[in-house]
Amino acid sequence: MDWVTCLPPGGDRIYNACLLIVDRFSNTPIFLPCHEDDTPLLIWNRVVSWTGIFTKILNDRDTKFPQADGLAERMIQTLEDMVRKVCAYGL
Repeated sequence: MDWVTCLPPGGDRIYNACLLIVDRFSNTPIFLPCHEDDTPLLIWNRVVSWTGIFTKILNDRDTKFPQADGLAERMIQTLEDMVRKVCAYGL
């Protein structure tokens, strides 16, 4: 689980952040547009209903979790590349 913050507001609800959750079993990324303070309700309503109750949550914001191996950072880089390309074409 990791955050992409300081995004320009966009969408109908004017989101300013994106929460990234990566399922460690299937390596499936889940990108959730949100406000920076929406975490508990967002996870419960949008993720738990889809994947089920978590047995473990690993937040790789800190360097003391080497098992995260940068998977969320690579997904964030991919997201940023996609956003740059969309903005470059003016879509």
